[in-house]
Amino acid sequence: MLLILFLLGLIFGSFFYTAACRIPLRISVISPRSSCSFCGLPLSWGELVPVVSYVLQKGRCRNCRGKLSIMYPAAECWTACLFTAAGIHFGFSRELLVALLFLSLLMIVTVTDLQYMLIPDKVLLFFLPLLIVGRIFSPLDSWYAGFAGAVCGFFLLIFIMFVSKGGIGAGDVKLFGVIGLALGVKLVLIAFFLSVIIGAVYGMCAAAGGRLGKKQPFPFAPAIAAGSAVSYLYGEELFSFYIKLASGGA
Repeated sequence: MLLILFLLGLIFGSFFYTAACRIPLRISVISPRSSCSFCGLPLSWGELVPVVSYVLQKGRCRNCRGKLSIMYPAAECWTACLFTAAGIHFGFSRELLVALLFLSLLMIVTVTDLQYMLIPDKVLLFFLPLLIVGRIFSPLDSWYAGFAGAVCGFFLLIFIMFVSKGGIGAGDVKLFGVIGLALGVKLVLIAFFLSVIIGAVYGMCAAAGGRLGKKQPFPFAPAIAAGSAVSYLYGEELFSFYIKLASGGA
């Protein structure tokens, strides 16, 4: 099963990257066929094999030799790893389907934010009803826990946006509402904590390297996605570890 999930992750990761690049531009995710962003030549099936095509072509278009973005294989590999991690963590269960939906959402918004500094409402509205149905068939501790998490995530970010006077975008607020639906209150709080740490570390490193100016905005969705994925898959273990440390320190 893990091998199947890994292969599915590679395939879906390729589709997610294409969809994430097209949706903000209001281009259909189905047609036209994928093409080189430099010369416009439609790609053959042999050029669409996840990761393998990129490696064999040495990261360049076969026709014009334009350099392809490393984001293509990165999105494919990360999706494959996340799908596999979900399979290891949840096994063959109803929660696995919720996990695959949730991780797919995180991958798509990561790419859209990196590419366009945007979290499209279309993406959130597509996954929202699917996650609601998923939470009905695979509920958290109680039937209302997901909805409580959605309210918590949404209003927590609303408060942060108000305090920071626009330091985060409305897309991040809405995204955390959907994340809260999948995680519940405890895990969405852990996700927020991890996201802030990851975002702060990235911001400091980027500023130190001269890639980020003072008060220059940067895409926060990748940090949210990373923090949320870790919280979803390992948040309970992290919480138990923290409780043990706190109890020992006391």
